[in-house]
This record gives sequence, structure tokens and C-alpha cells, in this order.
Amino acid sequence: MSLGTTADFRAAARRFSLFTIVLLLALLSLLLGVELAKGWLWPLVLLLPLLALGVWDLVQPAHSLMRNYPLMAHFRWLFEELRPYLRQYIVEDDHSGKPYSHDERALIYARAKGQEDRQPFGTELDAYHGAFEWMTHSIAPKPVVTEPFRIKVGGADCKKHYEAAILNISAMSFGSLGPNAIEALNWGAKLGGFYHDTGEGGISRYHRIHGGDIVYELGTGYFGARNPNGSFSPERFAEQARNDQIRMVEIKLSQGAKPGHGGILPGAKVSPEISEARGVAAGVDCISPSRHTAFSTPAEMMEFIATLRELSGGKPVGFKLCVGHPTEVFALVKAMLKTGIKPDFIVVDGKEGGTGAAPAEFSDHLGMPLREGLILMRNALVGANLRGEIRLAASGKIVSGFSMAANLAIGADWCNAARAFMFSLGCVQSMRCHTNRCPTGVTTNDPVLQRGLVVALKAQRVASFQRHTVEALAELVAAAGVTHPQDLMPRHIWHRLNPIEVRTLDRIYNFLEPGVLLAAPDMTPYAEEWRAADPDSFEPRMEVGPQREATGAA
Repeated sequence: MSLGTTADFRAAARRFSLFTIVLLLALLSLLLGVELAKGWLWPLVLLLPLLALGVWDLVQPAHSLMRNYPLMAHFRWLFEELRPYLRQYIVEDDHSGKPYSHDERALIYARAKGQEDRQPFGTELDAYHGAFEWMTHSIAPKPVVTEPFRIKVGGADCKKHYEAAILNISAMSFGSLGPNAIEALNWGAKLGGFYHDTGEGGISRYHRIHGGDIVYELGTGYFGARNPNGSFSPERFAEQARNDQIRMVEIKLSQGAKPGHGGILPGAKVSPEISEARGVAAGVDCISPSRHTAFSTPAEMMEFIATLRELSGGKPVGFKLCVGHPTEVFALVKAMLKTGIKPDFIVVDGKEGGTGAAPAEFSDHLGMPLREGLILMRNALVGANLRGEIRLAASGKIVSGFSMAANLAIGADWCNAARAFMFSLGCVQSMRCHTNRCPTGVTTNDPVLQRGLVVALKAQRVASFQRHTVEALAELVAAAGVTHPQDLMPRHIWHRLNPIEVRTLDRIYNFLEPGVLLAAPDMTPYAEEWRAADPDSFEPRMEVGPQREATGAA
């Protein structure tokens, strides 16, 4: 036998070793069972299915690894399945987990359960690592405010103002979350005195059971307020929005984790309950377009806001967006100035926000992170002298009192959180949200898995997490020497750029002075974008920045 043939034989022996062992054991079991005692046949109960699987591996065409390594290749899929759990519970340290670290999750769990959330022995974070942030404190701190912070929402055209809490439940749709999760969130909002955003999936019966404050999100599918062809229905909207439980209306322009992306819920998943909430036919594909059809220009959008405010009986109406092209933000501001119609609030959703499922390219590389988006929106409103009339909210990976304080310091009036409240319901970050196999019953409609989520207990935890987080914020605010979170300024937050350089946020980012976009736009970093913005079109009036060089035909 040649050397090459010997090497080939040895390689084949290794590849087929497990299959060969199972085959030999099956033959031995059969032989002993026939010759000695029938008890030796019992191993065949395990060996024959394994043998059949190995034969299938050899002949199936889809997986080359299985064809070349029968039976043995299945260990690869086993470890691939176990990998997230092994990393989360064994491999990862307390701070490296993504998108939320072990310590972040543990803090939320402790506050949701009302357990000890104090940290012994000092910080585990590296204070000299790049991107480390801290908040400055005062030698003469203020007394800690014990009353919950409230923010009045509603401009001059609003008849029914709303006093919003400083931390609320961000948009998560019925369908993406199961009935028990929706019911527990709304009950928790009722117990804690904060609002629950419906997400674009409409208002379900589970939102209404306990009467918690609701912000009705109106997305591109106009679910709950649509005609059979998918267009906006003023009559159906008015019927929904005039309900006393609905406190505000939020137009969804885009979502942080998948801005500019539509969606489809397959007909097989459109249950009678989802059909009822969304106003669509059961068993038929439910399409959520990528853009609105009720308006096509910034000015038309302002008119739509005025229409919704009137149809709702004068309730606050605002919109949510993940910031994209700066020219479009300035176009919206110019439309407010042109029409005289202003939203009552704007929610800025950061690209780091969560979603049930999205293309990786969208989640990883599309949209502006919360801090940059919030500062741009703040500058657009301040620079046009509109900030005093419009409230700003921040949404995107809000975990603790400090994450709230950092957003409030750069311009937000309140914060919304989604995944943090999911953790308070018992979510363990299993990353199975899109499979309908959520092990804790949060993001599934499977009644067997939903049984694990006990509504009455989880509602208490939702309220507890919100209360303890706001209390932590109150302690931070007092330590900073101010009396209200709205007194926080960019100078209160310091950011480490590298091991030897730190700056306050107002020395890293540009914060515009009131009215400067109207009086002297060329004095701002946004001069080109401001000139290009058009209140009558989302398209810019002119191209901004360097252009691609024209090329001739090949």
C-alpha cells in the first residue's frame, strides 16, 4: 500500500470513526442477543436510530459536513445551539455581554424584585478606559426629591395635556410580545403611574384590562385605524384615540433597530386576537409598509399632526424617529415654522434600540445612535426657537439612573425603555425573540410557554423596576447639586476620550444657542443641511457635501 493510500485510509477512518463504532456495537449487540440472551438486544433501541441517522447523513445532499463526518458532525450543531447559553452563563465576564451585560441585567432583576441593588467594594469598571463616563457632583448636594418627577406635555393647540413620568415603557407591539407580557406591562404602568406605548401593532384587549395609561403609536400600517386597503381611516382612529385610557398619540416614522424597513406578519401568525387589534383579516399576510401614505412631505405631516390632534379630542400628538439624514430633520423644523403647526413631543429612538427581528445590516449599520440623534434634534429645535414648545424624549438602551441622567443632560425631558422592562418581566436574553420559542413567555404567543409568565407577579416587578430606577436618578440629581432632572446640563457629564484626556459633553458636541439657525445659520456646523432642507419635500433642495465624480460610459 502506498503512503498516499495509507494516509487516505487513516483520514477516512477518522471521519467515519463514530459511525463505525456505532455500526460495530449494533452488530455486537445483535450477535450477543441472538447467541446468549435477549437482554443484549436492548442497546439496539439507541444504536439503530443512531445508525439510521448516520446512513441519512451519508446520502443527504444539503450538508457537506454531515456527508463527510456522519454522526460526528452533529456535535457541531449541538455546540452551536448551546453556544449562547455557554457564553452567557460560563464564558462571559460581568461586563462583556451583548447587547446587555450580566451586571446590567442583574441590576434590573434586583430592582424589579425589590432586592438589594447596592454594590460592594467599589466599581468594577475601568475608570481609565476609553469611553468611560461619569457625572460630576456638588460639595453641597440638594435634598433628595421624593415626589415622582412629572413632565407636562401639550402645546397651545392641545386641550388635554398629559403629565408624563420621567421613565416609561417604550413601543413594543402585541404580536411581538405575547398577551401575558402586554397585560403585565400595562398593569405595571397602572401601578407605577407611568405610560405604556403600544408599538405599531395596535391596541389589544390586553392593553385595556387594567387601565394603565397608553400612548397609541400609529405606524405606517395604521393598525387599529385603517381602511381595508391599508390607508388611514379618520373614523376608526377617532374611535380608538378618544378612549380615556389613550393619553397621547405617537406617529412612528422609523424605529432605531431597523429604520426605513417595513415588515410582513405571515398570515399563519395573524390570529383572531391580532386581527382584532390591528384591524386586518385573520389568516392573511399583514403588511407594514416602509413609509407613510397619509402624508408625503414635511408640511403635509404637520397637517396630519393637526388632524390627529383634532380627531383625538385635543390630546398631545407627537412623533418618533431614528434620526437619519440631517436635512430631513431640518425640513421637519422648517415645516413647523411654515405651517405654524407643532408636535407636542418628539421621541428620538437610537439605533442601539431593540427589535424582535431585523436584517443584520439594519441593526448594525443603519441609523444614528441615540446621543448623536438626540443632540441633532435638540439643536434643530433650539436653533429654530421651538424647543420651549416641544418636549423631547430619549429611547434606546435605558438601563439605570445614570443612563437616564446622561440623556436628560443633553436635552431629553424623559426616557423610554423597552428591553429593560422585558428583563423586569423575566427575559433572560436568550435571543429567541423571533422564533416564537421565548423560554420565559415574553415574546411568544405559544400558550404553553406563556404559562411561565404570571401576570400579577410580573406587573409588580414592572412597577418596582421603574420606581427604584427613578429613585436612583433622584439621588444622582441631588448629588449633582440640582433639584430636578431638567436642571442637568451637558457639563455635568464627563467622557473619557483616551487614558489621558477627558472632556465634558459640551466640549465634545456642538450645542446651538437659541435662534441661531434663523439668525445666523452659517455660524453653525449645519449651514449646508439647513439651506438644503425643504418644508415641502423630504428631498433636499440641493446636494450636500462633496459629490461623486461623474464617470463616462464604459
